[in-house]
Amino acid sequence: MKLLTSLAAIVSVSQAFVLPAERLSSELSTIEERQTADPECVHGPQTRRCWSGGYSVATDFDLKHPETTVTRSYTLTITNSTCNPDGNGERLCQLINGQYPGPTITADWGDLLSIKIINKLEDNGTAIHFHGVRQLNTCGADGVPGITQCPIAPGAEFTYLFRATQFGTSWYHSHFSNQYGDGVVGAMVFNGPATSNYDVDLGPYSLTDWYYATAFETSMQSMISLQTQGGPPKANNILINGTNKNAAGGGAYNEVTITKGKKYRLRLINMSVDQYMRVSLDGHKMTVMTSDFVPIKPYVTETLLIAIGQRYDVIITANQTAGSYFFRVDPAADCFAANDHFGRAIWTYSDVSPSTPPENPWPVPTTQCLEPSEMAPYWKQAVPSNSFSSDVTRLNVNITTGEFLPDPDTIVVWAIDDQNINVNWSRPTVSFVDEGDADYTPEMHVMHLQDEGKWNYYLIQQTGSAPPIPHPIHLHGHDFFVLGQGSTAWDGTATLNFATPPRRDTATVPGGGWLAIAFPSNNPGTWLLHCHIAFHIGEGLGMQFIEEAGKIVKPHGYDETCSSWRAYEKGMYYPKHDSGL
Repeated sequence: MKLLTSLAAIVSVSQAFVLPAERLSSELSTIEERQTADPECVHGPQTRRCWSGGYSVATDFDLKHPETTVTRSYTLTITNSTCNPDGNGERLCQLINGQYPGPTITADWGDLLSIKIINKLEDNGTAIHFHGVRQLNTCGADGVPGITQCPIAPGAEFTYLFRATQFGTSWYHSHFSNQYGDGVVGAMVFNGPATSNYDVDLGPYSLTDWYYATAFETSMQSMISLQTQGGPPKANNILINGTNKNAAGGGAYNEVTITKGKKYRLRLINMSVDQYMRVSLDGHKMTVMTSDFVPIKPYVTETLLIAIGQRYDVIITANQTAGSYFFRVDPAADCFAANDHFGRAIWTYSDVSPSTPPENPWPVPTTQCLEPSEMAPYWKQAVPSNSFSSDVTRLNVNITTGEFLPDPDTIVVWAIDDQNINVNWSRPTVSFVDEGDADYTPEMHVMHLQDEGKWNYYLIQQTGSAPPIPHPIHLHGHDFFVLGQGSTAWDGTATLNFATPPRRDTATVPGGGWLAIAFPSNNPGTWLLHCHIAFHIGEGLGMQFIEEAGKIVKPHGYDETCSSWRAYEKGMYYPKHDSGL
């Protein structure tokens, strides 16, 4: 259910454009194709593993992907507005095409995308990040102000060009400070094969926490609280596809109608500012078949823990007694999530009238906020283990003191290795690279990745100087293999999984614990690594990698965007007050 009347995205299909330096990473000699693709067959309800042109769910998308001649074009206009998604009352919002969440961006695996962003906000810049999209050789389309581009100034526009080299479900959002908490978010669906059959694709289920104060008000509250190591403000509600009842009973539930005997694909996306969520459908188990953009061997569960930024595609079979059932989205208490309310939708079988369902929830497991252990990738890929001990880099998540330019005051910040990230919107990292200037400032928090074809290993540990809370860590430009997690300090004795590690682009460092990840260098760019709690990245919890600097190409329109931003910034009404991310 959409919040406001949609000013539908302008969508067209046209001939292909040519991406700069577009190529496959076939020269990556340390990775070989893991499985022979399925024979040519037709994608359908009983053959979801198939796609077209000899591609299937068994295709190694690191090495190859379809290259269609289709361009999916969208125009997204961001404006100041008001909204009232749960009936509590109107508040200031920033909306995409007048709706919340924004329009779903849809493409087929291998399509090209051309996404024009028009900034009609009165007093804010913006930039749109396409979460989890690899951006192979298109770093300039990653949408991170101060790293891959200058912000798009009010009255200006910018077009992102990239290819869908992956398939599955994700989301896009503003990366301009905490702006996405005011509504600048939307779902993405890249159609492709699947590891489990289904009859009906229900599309995205966008899950968001909701605050009655604006994003910039809550970010300031969080930063003030951090000065005494306090927590961020509590959210007021959880929305499902932009709607829910509020604590006083106003508003409306999201409603879904299902038919007995049918199998339904549901695309779950956690778009929250600060909320791990646990989801379930009363009386119905879920078959999980993806983690982020990675197809996995299907497994069955009653409930599912979803960190901020993570996605799961699940199959739900309508095999229970006809009636109405609650779909539950609850704050995950074992991940320190706190909310004044909870998310509910009503799913009803087609041969009965909707009614208020009985309370019949599944038992809530205790997970210590660890990733599900069943997430085995559909294909098998081992990670080299012989160089882990010598090549691993430890990254310590901690609290320290730092500055957020242009404000020179020293305050308490989140950091990695005692350094908070603090970008310069007017001179992004890509400008440094393009000009051959390696004199990166400390607050840019730059680290170089290994040479092309080599593996990078990172052990991310939360130290004792910080409150023991979980951090959903997201990497741009890559996904990564999760070698292991733990809820205590790393002591070197844990057994890591190099043989069949889970793979995704967002994973949790448990409170007081550690996360070990690995990924190969195979994509030139300037790539942000950060906590996806919006308050935390705003307070400095991030860093950036530079990969194959000599192959990084500025996108078309980069210089014009920076020129218009610099002119606007001279008289900017609201000064930068956080990391800028």
